[in-house]
Amino acid sequence: MTISGDSTPPRGLAVRVRKRAGRSGSSRQWLTRQLNDPYVALAQREGQRSRAVYKLKEIDERYRLFKRGQRVVDLGAAPGGWSQYAAERVEAESGKGRVVAVDLIDMEPIAGVQFAKLDFLGPEAFAWIVAALGGKADVVLSDMAANTTGHRRTDHLRVMALAEAAADFAREVLAPGGALLAKVFQGGTEAALLAALKREFTQVRHVRPAASRKGSPELYLLATGFRGSASGLSRAVKE
Repeated sequence: MTISGDSTPPRGLAVRVRKRAGRSGSSRQWLTRQLNDPYVALAQREGQRSRAVYKLKEIDERYRLFKRGQRVVDLGAAPGGWSQYAAERVEAESGKGRVVAVDLIDMEPIAGVQFAKLDFLGPEAFAWIVAALGGKADVVLSDMAANTTGHRRTDHLRVMALAEAAADFAREVLAPGGALLAKVFQGGTEAALLAALKREFTQVRHVRPAASRKGSPELYLLATGFRGSASGLSRAVKE
């Protein structure tokens, strides 16, 4: 479903959730946040799968991430908001572009998106993605985040591990000129990863979309202009 041109949500009156037997304080806080989140309401009105789609939309509009006919990989895709948006932008349903998505959990079908329930770190996932793409990717997306513990340093390290894995994956599947967009947490992107990406891409930046929740430590690492890899799809050949 197409996102409206103006996706800035109006803010209404705050909703309070009353205490109820059997409902924990954390559950009440989560429900209060959901009911008062204008992007949740906007996603429901527009038939989007999640509020996260507005983060991707803002980044795309600001940096022109997608073009018609591109090949896109979405890692950790469920519930599918990013895949749905990417499919529309590259015109995957009509066959001009391709969107390939994987996740550890099931995802309802999306027109123009090829999905598999796989761990993207596994060898079977890599081989399947390469075959489904039919060539190298133009964009690799990763909105993955490990379950939070409440300990800021631990959560940062877990998210960074996923970002590093997504970067390793991108190095093997991206075509020259390609882009990587991956979630990270504030706390300092690991120096080794940032330094490597700056050598491998023409431009690397941190982006915080307006749709990111207030107080959330999340940022997005956007690397564009992939310089190309000498190994190419070497892992697919070996396997």
